[in-house]
Amino acid sequence: MRDEKQRKPLPEHGVYTVFVELPPDTKLEFLLPLGDKRPIQDFLNKNKNIEKALKSVKPLGIRPLDEKSKIGAHNKPVVFLHPKDCGRVLVELEQE
Repeated sequence: MRDEKQRKPLPEHGVYTVFVELPPDTKLEFLLPLGDKRPIQDFLNKNKNIEKALKSVKPLGIRPLDEKSKIGAHNKPVVFLHPKDCGRVLVELEQE
């Protein structure tokens, strides 16, 4: 696994971006808000409750693996989304 840990600011989008490359040809992009008044931060502020977030993805046809969140590795509520509904990627949502 090749890990590019360099955080790159993209002011035109209001984010920092970090890419992690996985073999053979997969890239994961992580976004971090550049400040409090950015669209991504607004989205995060609106979605602080994992149970509400879970309810909001169900109408989109995204199934959770469990109906309720569980306490994850960081002692915070987590829920996993079904890989078949997320482009064959197991997505974990973690409440702050």
